[in-house]
Amino acid sequence: MQWTQIYDPLGHWWLSTLVAALPIIVLFGMLAGFKVKPHWCAIAGASTAVAVAILFFKMPPALAAITFGYGVAFGLLKIAWIVLAAVYLYDISVETGQFEIMKESIAGITADRRLQVLLVAFCFGAFIEGAAGFGAPVAIAGAFMIGLGFKPFHAAALNLIANTAPVAWGAIGTPVHTLAAVTALPESDLNAMIGRILPFTAIIVPFWLVRTMVSWRETFEVLPAIVVVGTSFALTQFFWSNYVDSNLVDIMGGVVSIVAVLVFLRFWKPKKIWRFDYDETAPTQPPTSAEITDQDGGEWAAEQFDGFVKARRYTAGRILKAWMPFAILSLFVLFWGLPKIKLAMNQATTPAFRVVLADGKVRPGPPGWDVPYLHNAISRAAPVVAKPSPEAARYDFNWLSATGTGCFLAAIVSGLLLGLNPLQLMRIFWRTLVRMRLAMIAISFMLGLGYVTRYSGLDAVLGLAFTRTGWLYPFFGTFLGWLGVALTGSDTSANALFGSLQRITSQQLGIDPVLMCAANSAGGVMGKMVDAQSITIATAATEQVGNEGIIFRFVAWHSVALCSIVGTIVMLYAYIFRSLVPHGLTFVK
Repeated sequence: MQWTQIYDPLGHWWLSTLVAALPIIVLFGMLAGFKVKPHWCAIAGASTAVAVAILFFKMPPALAAITFGYGVAFGLLKIAWIVLAAVYLYDISVETGQFEIMKESIAGITADRRLQVLLVAFCFGAFIEGAAGFGAPVAIAGAFMIGLGFKPFHAAALNLIANTAPVAWGAIGTPVHTLAAVTALPESDLNAMIGRILPFTAIIVPFWLVRTMVSWRETFEVLPAIVVVGTSFALTQFFWSNYVDSNLVDIMGGVVSIVAVLVFLRFWKPKKIWRFDYDETAPTQPPTSAEITDQDGGEWAAEQFDGFVKARRYTAGRILKAWMPFAILSLFVLFWGLPKIKLAMNQATTPAFRVVLADGKVRPGPPGWDVPYLHNAISRAAPVVAKPSPEAARYDFNWLSATGTGCFLAAIVSGLLLGLNPLQLMRIFWRTLVRMRLAMIAISFMLGLGYVTRYSGLDAVLGLAFTRTGWLYPFFGTFLGWLGVALTGSDTSANALFGSLQRITSQQLGIDPVLMCAANSAGGVMGKMVDAQSITIATAATEQVGNEGIIFRFVAWHSVALCSIVGTIVMLYAYIFRSLVPHGLTFVK
């Protein structure tokens, strides 16, 4: 069965675009306008996408059904499994009591909520994004902030806003790798260009985050800390992306920003400690060091002191033990991301990883099984691609080398080192699975929606509408990446959806394709906070399922405003600072 995508089935581009947007309208309309649970929103959006693809775009029903199943399978292994494993590690940390020590180690650094959100939501969240990605930062950092005393709504919303600037390099640089693969442009150039756009937002987002919580005056009270966090992360992000590689950009940025702010806070403190009005105590001044005495070999007992709750201070050894699960997570994810290790695991365990053709040559392209009846059965046509080209559909069941497996094994090792037995680990995993089941359904159906959108050509129709903006395309092309992430919940998927279109359109308009393909990824990160997948993970992790619509309405304008800033930066590169668009760079080995 062969089928070629149709991009204007109704004879009027604007009408075809409106019809192609119906799945998005249904998805976000139900999520924002009605108190519908996100898994039902995802199911409704996916169903609408299948119906539109079949009825209006003449996609054969069999291909539509197989495409949807392909997306669900991809979502389960590549994304839901990562989130489930990361939350499992968090639950082990809670079960063993180590999470309490982690929280109090942060509370011992500062009781100021503004500084806590910088440390946890931005710095620590960036580190987790770099290691695992795909919603794990929102889940883990959100639960962390609730433990510190933030209301669930604040924890969810603030982490969604914070999880923006680091997203382009999430999960060991996967979005950049994907962008280079689909555009056939040098990865070093794309990586460097993204690293010349997003550092500006890395400076803006910490300020934006604090201003979301408090007034302008209270924001400027902690401006020195905001500057330290933003500039340390931005400079690391720029340096690593331009001179090293694309794998460790966020991990190094997160580590450097955490260390920088910890050192800075040893020499600087805000004049007043800011707390929410719902906190049990809202002190205006922290206690002095002379007023705090050590007890029990370097530990403080929790007690009231002039209206200030003193956090328990633990020895360095106990704090390191508490943070050990996340250190192990980082090591596993880094090890799992090494190309030689991943290749060896795939060759040993992944079915159909290496296919030899009849002429004796190894089959090019991505590894895995050819999806029956779908692989190369659908072709994209001009103007989305230069010439008609079949769409590959291969599913690599890389059960061992998958990032989620690395996270899961890290959780198992951490649990064993913390004294849990196998039966206890199984019980905790079952509780995690039950708690995250609806989030996993929503994630899977969202990927099903994204894949139907891609293989039916609905994404191309929406993308082509952006190309009609002429000289403003650098601005609106940035929103094309935003749309891709809002649809799929993944910067990786958005790059796979629109990377090729960005290259073709930019070349037709005389704009540098390296810039616009990088803009797709850079703009996409600002759509992360409004996609149903991220909101579902946030509400599941913070135990406020049912409030998805409220959270969506709260973060929506932040998402659009921040993407507009990225679009403006891209416009400046396109027309004023053209010489700063990189070409022919090579990474330092």
